[in-house]
Amino acid sequence: MGDEPTTTLTVAKLKALCVLNDVSASGKKAELLARLIEAGVDKETLGMEVFDESTATFLPASTDEASDSAEGDAKTEPATEEPTPSDEPVMLSLEDEDTVSVPLPDASSTSGDDDVLEAEILEADLVDEGEPMATDAPAVPLPAATSDSTPLPEVKDKGQPMTLMAMVRRPQAVAVLLTLVLLGAGGWYYVNNQLEPFTADSLRYGDRMGYMITEGSFLASEEYVELVTDQLDDPPNYCKIRLSFQGESTASVTEGTGAELNTQASDDRLGAVSIRGGQGLSWLAVESVNDMSFSQFDLSGHYPIASKCSDFTTDTTTGQAELKLTTWKELREQVVLATELEFAATLSATAYEGTAFTYGVGGLLGDLEELSPGLGMVIAPVELAEFFGNAYITKDATGTSSGWEWRVTGSEKVGSTNMWKVTASHRDVRDFCLGYATMTMWLDAESPWAARQTVDVAISSSEASQTSCSAWQQRGIDAVLPEGELELHHTFERTTLSRGIKAVELGKTYDNRPQANDLNPDSDELVGWGVDGTHLPDNSTARSHPLDEAMTCISEFSGVASGAVTALENDGYVWRAVNEQNGSATEWNLSWVDSDTTAGWLKFAVSGSTGALNCEFLAKGTFDESITHNRDSIPKALPLHDVETRLMDNQRYPALTGPNALFTGSGLHDTTRVGYLVVVPGTGFGIDFSDLLDTSGATTVDLQRQWEDGGKDRSFSLLADGTDGRLIGWTSLSVEELA
Repeated sequence: MGDEPTTTLTVAKLKALCVLNDVSASGKKAELLARLIEAGVDKETLGMEVFDESTATFLPASTDEASDSAEGDAKTEPATEEPTPSDEPVMLSLEDEDTVSVPLPDASSTSGDDDVLEAEILEADLVDEGEPMATDAPAVPLPAATSDSTPLPEVKDKGQPMTLMAMVRRPQAVAVLLTLVLLGAGGWYYVNNQLEPFTADSLRYGDRMGYMITEGSFLASEEYVELVTDQLDDPPNYCKIRLSFQGESTASVTEGTGAELNTQASDDRLGAVSIRGGQGLSWLAVESVNDMSFSQFDLSGHYPIASKCSDFTTDTTTGQAELKLTTWKELREQVVLATELEFAATLSATAYEGTAFTYGVGGLLGDLEELSPGLGMVIAPVELAEFFGNAYITKDATGTSSGWEWRVTGSEKVGSTNMWKVTASHRDVRDFCLGYATMTMWLDAESPWAARQTVDVAISSSEASQTSCSAWQQRGIDAVLPEGELELHHTFERTTLSRGIKAVELGKTYDNRPQANDLNPDSDELVGWGVDGTHLPDNSTARSHPLDEAMTCISEFSGVASGAVTALENDGYVWRAVNEQNGSATEWNLSWVDSDTTAGWLKFAVSGSTGALNCEFLAKGTFDESITHNRDSIPKALPLHDVETRLMDNQRYPALTGPNALFTGSGLHDTTRVGYLVVVPGTGFGIDFSDLLDTSGATTVDLQRQWEDGGKDRSFSLLADGTDGRLIGWTSLSVEELA
């Protein structure tokens, strides 16, 4: 017949039979029944209907009981009496909606001996997998039934599984059932407390995680001290500084509004923000923010004594600090367009505020990030999707990411949550003998950032850290690595987490997306002055006495600066020039180099108007360092005035115009200085790169301003690429002495 078999047993009873017959207990009622039939369980045990050929009808499988009942009914009228324990099956169930109680025998029916059934403890025999399982197990002896005791059903077929009623009524079987239940509960507990593997979830717009910063320490010595003191107008002469810090922070992904999409035809990229790149063009990007507040910020300084750095702390300053690190990652190419570091600190009686904005790599370890890409990840909790990609986080998983080698070492509890533990080391720092950089991360599938993270970084130029390096590696290290040591140690630990809704989609294009070379200067705008020129052309109309005009004064200094005059009248050139306004006069400081590598500097003032210039010699000097003369490597570049005009465009670079910036809107502030620098292979201010690097030279343009404002000492500086006019970055600093 086409009908599916049916049963009078409940799902729970079927599942119990599945456990007893060693088959899967998952699935619907029909699946369980089919599985038991396939396992050879008889239809009577399964409570199924069977076909009676004598009557040509379907009857219950318990035909014996049915016939006995029929005969009884024919002889006597049914009488109302208390049901006996054999009237209905007894079942232990964890899922039945109706609880079935096990009937107890009547006290009057028990014998005087009060026979009690004692449950036997069954001991499981371990069976080797290679041994076949016995089909017919010996029957467990049952207590003899008396006339006064409750009758037990007879097991008719030893080769068939027991009925559920028989199983329950046998104390030994009850013990087995309870054992299975306990094992099942223990298995459930075990399975649900095992850490599931996962792949990192993508960031979502609006994601936010709060975390604590503890055990923070920073050490810098010798040339690394400049990482901390470079922004100060009058930095102390420290040879070593130590910094200890702790506090709290938040990591978040900005959820941009529709106002950010004014260049888009739809809201498909809703959540992204608009950001201008180094050429002043508008891009769509994902904005990530780390806002740090340090309740402890203690700075200690060491001074040099007798040409050695003292081991004793001389100055100790205690205070608080705020840091805000923002990065913008472009949607399509997924590159960092810009990085902004805002800081505010109060140390003793001095307040510092500032901003460092760079296009591309930047932040607290900008230079080191350029040297060892990926090293900047130690500054904030690691973003898992960026670091691990689609890698499966499970035991012993390994991989590489942004110069880091990582491995899942196991799982560990952090608080009440079981998390995967990952160790990572920076390969470049290790292989190039720069020191070491390691991270340990604890990962939670619910968090897009590391829930806990410890950082240990030590960068050193000492010979002790280079013992395993080859000679050429040590030479390269000496060329690019500053003298001294740099150490950073701290721990991040999650305190709060809230998730956004819309996932961040990277690798997606968008309307009106700029091209990489948009707004780059045309080739005819670049000047190849290195062939036979003496300086980068400059005919600015925004400044008095541009460089082209000022160079006419050189010939007047033959008596007081003959070396400079001779060099520039022959094959020498100006590789560094800076101007400064001094009232109505413009002071120029020129650094020159001759073909025989003789090099020096000349400072003079220019006043008056074109055709009636007044030239005044101020000072001169020579360089102790070797400066390379290499005209062939001087790149073509934009004239100084063209770079200046680009930077003054308020539409491209609004941050550069204003009372606390470089430009006024119609020109330069009186205190703004303009200059350029040309570097060629072989010139490293004492470092010779020519045998390490095969590259052409570079030209940069810099603008600087220093002034006082309401008791605050302010400064603003900028750096641009002279070969394409691209803005590299800028910094702003305010220092105030508190009463």
